Amino acid sequence: MITTRAAVLNEVGAPLELTEIRVDHPEPHEVRVAVSNVGLCHSDLHYMTGTVPTDLPVVVGHEVAGVVESVGSAVTSLRPGDRVTGALTPPCGGCVNCDAGRSTQCLRLDEVRRRQRPAFETLDGRPVERLAAIGAFSQHILLRENALVRLPDDVPLHVGCLLSCCVVTGVGAVFRGAQVRPGSTVAVIGCGGVGSAIIQGARLAGASAIVAIDLDDDRLKAARQYGATHAFNGGDGDPVAEVRALLGDGVDYAFEAVGSARTAQTALALVRSTGTACLVGIAPMGTDLTVPALDFFFSEKRLIGSYMGSGQAREDIAQFARLYQQGRLLLDEMVTRVLPFEEINEGFEQMKSGDVTRIVVDLQS
Repeated sequence: MITTRAAVLNEVGAPLELTEIRVDHPEPHEVRVAVSNVGLCHSDLHYMTGTVPTDLPVVVGHEVAGVVESVGSAVTSLRPGDRVTGALTPPCGGCVNCDAGRSTQCLRLDEVRRRQRPAFETLDGRPVERLAAIGAFSQHILLRENALVRLPDDVPLHVGCLLSCCVVTGVGAVFRGAQVRPGSTVAVIGCGGVGSAIIQGARLAGASAIVAIDLDDDRLKAARQYGATHAFNGGDGDPVAEVRALLGDGVDYAFEAVGSARTAQTALALVRSTGTACLVGIAPMGTDLTVPALDFFFSEKRLIGSYMGSGQAREDIAQFARLYQQGRLLLDEMVTRVLPFEEINEGFEQMKSGDVTRIVVDLQS
């Protein structure tokens, strides 16, 4: 084992505590990564605030990039010094969903994540949990070989980390989940990190109109930078009426990136007959939806979910990195600021501000 520094959640609702932990040596198919940067995600807040349960103590964080430090005996595709980002839904390679190209719904996920020994321990030998078997708020982590993607040298790690979660989630929901058609119309509810990625995905897919909806004017201003053709503040009126006044009978596709029953219902109301509403935001545990049944019968609307991009994360991340290299996918603009590790709790507070798209933490500073 090695000793490293991590931000540990010891109590729900309490700040993360920077402390030393021990990290196990890699098992045969694992890689130890020296973490460079981690994006702060609202999914982390679900666990920190208790809206999604987790065992304690736990190291949260999952939007990660870093440098390979050591590899297990069976690792063949990576070597020390490689710059990598995480693919958070690696395929097991054997279940029916992975065979069908839907590794986000791997049926053997628990088996894939199982280790003989704890990956993280306190200095006195007590196990420390890892969010999603990652625990990225640690200066060193362990990931399976097939949960990592090598980054090109001209993709900086502080933006490369976004590829592993908010970008693959948002852009993937457009291409893999809803399968947006060129020339179609799109609405996006919630224009934070994931919503901004959805807007970019819709632009890349060739949508003819992209309507951004949020409660914050700063986020709506940024949404236009990412490709939105129209922007509405949902607090100033009825977004459904606004969209229909603009486009007639609604949009072809509506994406919900907030995670609430109310905005999910709005997404369904925004789409025209035969349109698709795609839920991307993670709602708190116990959230139920009430939707009009006739929308599905007479109007033939579709209501779908998309988790982590609905596809093959490793392949998609590599493709999105190329789009960044070509200047077609904006990542630098999504990073509002980079904070040192000691200011991670302040970073979560700053996420409440409307002028924030993504806060990234530098774990080596």
